[in-house]
Amino acid sequence: MSVNAVAESGTAKQKGLRSGALGLLGSVVVGTASVAPAYSLAASLGLVVAAGAGLKAPAIILLAFLPMFCIAMAYKELNSAEPDCGTTFTWSSRAFGPRSGWMGGWMIIASDVIVMANLAAIAGSYSFELANQVGLHNTLSSSTLASTIAGVAWIAIMAWICYRGIEFSAKIQYVLLGIELLTLLVFAGTALFRVFAHHAVSTAVRPSLSWLLPTGMSAGTLASALLIAVFIYWGWDSAVASNEETDDPGRTPGRAALLSTVLLLITYLVVTYAAVAFAGVGTDGIGLGNSTNAADVFAAIGPALYGDSFIGHLGMGLLSISILTSSALSTQTTILPTARTALSMATHGAMPKKFATIAPKFLTPTWSTLGMGVLSIAFFLGMTAISPSILLALIGAIGLLIALYYGMTGFACVWLYRRTLTSSPRNLMMRGVLPMFGGLSLMAMFGFALVQYAKPDYLVDDAGNNVTLFGIGAVAVVGMGTLAVGAVLMVIQQLVNPAFFRGETLPKQVWGGTTSSFVEGPLAVPAGLAAGVASVELGPDSGVPDRVAVV
Repeated sequence: MSVNAVAESGTAKQKGLRSGALGLLGSVVVGTASVAPAYSLAASLGLVVAAGAGLKAPAIILLAFLPMFCIAMAYKELNSAEPDCGTTFTWSSRAFGPRSGWMGGWMIIASDVIVMANLAAIAGSYSFELANQVGLHNTLSSSTLASTIAGVAWIAIMAWICYRGIEFSAKIQYVLLGIELLTLLVFAGTALFRVFAHHAVSTAVRPSLSWLLPTGMSAGTLASALLIAVFIYWGWDSAVASNEETDDPGRTPGRAALLSTVLLLITYLVVTYAAVAFAGVGTDGIGLGNSTNAADVFAAIGPALYGDSFIGHLGMGLLSISILTSSALSTQTTILPTARTALSMATHGAMPKKFATIAPKFLTPTWSTLGMGVLSIAFFLGMTAISPSILLALIGAIGLLIALYYGMTGFACVWLYRRTLTSSPRNLMMRGVLPMFGGLSLMAMFGFALVQYAKPDYLVDDAGNNVTLFGIGAVAVVGMGTLAVGAVLMVIQQLVNPAFFRGETLPKQVWGGTTSSFVEGPLAVPAGLAAGVASVELGPDSGVPDRVAVV
């Protein structure tokens, strides 16, 4: 039996998910759609510029890609050995022990729940903005209550779609992602054409290759801007979280993760160049440095870019549709990997077993999927009740969590493969150098950014008031407070179900050795292989470790 055949017959059947539901294209679509390119740019590009990047925003986009690509490589290498939908939770447990793994899983779930509040707010507001574009005039897009109700509705709808099955979800993503990418291409093409044709606004700047060089920024500014840009790329790991439902669990998800990050880089660089060139980075008008534009740069640029003609209204309509579908689609693709992380944690005893329940008709997690929807709605309503301005703090807070769990995954790759790093130049680079660089880069960003985020005046609302909690910058409080909540929940779960925390259900391992056999015993077999398999013959390029030893 081949390694892939063993993997396919192992984890998917153990958890009850539908095997072979996604191919490479479907996985790339899931990974790319999860990032929500249009929404991510709309919500983050202005913040990158305002953080001090200015005209160097394309350089930040490029630099943020480098650790993302390195971590994507770590995901690929780890997934080839153990294609478990728990991803960081599973691999960190294998490498560093149950508590590190539990916190890794918690950071995935928490960051997804937090971002859902932002996604829901954007989707709710743009629902009414789109109605305006098609002639149903209203002022509800500026109403917090109306946008909140619409946002809750979007979360509920997308949770239901995820519950209906990954194949059904993927079909919707094909169409909506295609519209989204086409709209971004039209936006960038129109903006660059007008700049080079000298028909742009007075603040326009002619593009320059020097924008790709990260010069003239302090270390703190660079780290803060990079952490925001990391958020723009975040989400491609959804392609790996659906690994147990692909046609080739050991290969397809990793390849899809790499392809997704490259596709995002190209899209982001083109759109960022176009937006910066057309609007400029000033603090007045449509300038990207204007704090009033930070929440949605496309809404600020669109009217000036497309004008008031029929074609202009069509362009704005497409832009509104793109942001709406992007944010709505991302709520769907955010629920999908989070539910599978919770499913894996529950399967291994790190969460209540209810979360391991599978819908027999659709072969999707039930409690994990619907619970994610309910929890996201509750968090969205809670944050909105505290202050709509607090939603501005969420993107930075998510960046802190992303940096930690992505960095942890990079370190887990190096540690698990430490015995075979010097066995070949390929292994040294793919399993050692790149994952370590990605992990260290993200940890450095985390440290610098946390200091900046804690400053009371780091974030201000539209009225110029500091957005703080307990007198400390709200971004830092939300980020670190989330980790504290996770630590408390971990202690509670350990008291309720200690087996996982004793290493009985997901023991630590070392990957690599001189033989081509796995250590016997169900606990020593990676989750990606069927329990009871004692030996599997491997080729030199299989990507699966030669031996797994329990430590």
